[in-house]
Amino acid sequence: MTPKQVVLETLKGGRPGRCPVALMAGGAWSARHIGCTLRDAAKTPETMSSMLTDIATTIKSDIVYAGSGYTSIHPASVCGIEPVWRGVGALDISDCVIKSEEDFAKLDPSFVDRHPLTNLIKQAYKLTRAKIGDQYLVTITAWGPFTNGARMIGEETFIKGIYKNPDYIEGVIDFAADMLIHLFEPLVNEGGVEMILLGDPTASGDLISSKQFERFALPYLQRFTKWAKSKNVMTMIHICGDTTDRLDLFPQTGAECISLDHKVNMIKAKEALHGAICFAGNLNPVEALMNGSINDVERESRRLLETIGDDGGFILMPGCDIPPSVPLDNIKKMMEVGHAWKY
Repeated sequence: MTPKQVVLETLKGGRPGRCPVALMAGGAWSARHIGCTLRDAAKTPETMSSMLTDIATTIKSDIVYAGSGYTSIHPASVCGIEPVWRGVGALDISDCVIKSEEDFAKLDPSFVDRHPLTNLIKQAYKLTRAKIGDQYLVTITAWGPFTNGARMIGEETFIKGIYKNPDYIEGVIDFAADMLIHLFEPLVNEGGVEMILLGDPTASGDLISSKQFERFALPYLQRFTKWAKSKNVMTMIHICGDTTDRLDLFPQTGAECISLDHKVNMIKAKEALHGAICFAGNLNPVEALMNGSINDVERESRRLLETIGDDGGFILMPGCDIPPSVPLDNIKKMMEVGHAWKY
């Protein structure tokens, strides 16, 4: 089986012979390890695609993520502001976001197309899929509805609004879900898109309660996945923080896979999720991958796989996006352990 076939079988809950293994996003890390910045890589669709294919063939990640590191371009484009480029690390957004409900009402989901980087990412995705899409599962990524909403009006205003102005916040998140569908629909309608990754870090278990997640994040993830399923496209969702107290909600998202943070109790995760949804994670991206030795990475990867067992329906990944300074050899070791883990 190809790496892509291994992942697809696992997403269906199968046991394809070995454990699939992949990065979680990894855009900023990829740029650093080919000796450039994300801005350099975004000069043309070809330069961005070259970064993705070079890293994929170097580390042999079963999943490749086009757009990782650039996801803040979507709320920036909607708000009509330029993104903030960093020398190291992901694209950011300034604090010049929408300041009032009146200004927010003037926005339209189609504004996500205003910045040329939005289309460049899509073109890079198509080039990458054409080059390595038979071998690897090439996905495209964006922030989830909750996080995009927070990015558009500012995180502090957004979180306070959950308590003080919840109806407005629900409207913002609903708009963000519309924006995501508008963003991906033309690409999906062209055919060939198999999976979309939504990272929703602001919906973190460390920031909002389970009840708040159920009200403010879950319905809008469901709306996106319902649309995706109608187009025969799968969804992977990543939520940051300790979400052990809301594991039962993740199958309700409608996603094919939930990626779990390193803080999540994986024994409880298997009890709650196995057979209901494919789950992924959750190697510590800092303690194990950035600060650990190759032997540490091997030990922690094996410990995690032993905890999960050989029942399938699981993908070995870091518990979040990885810091740009993670050693290449540590990533290769994680991949090696996963590729060798037979069922």
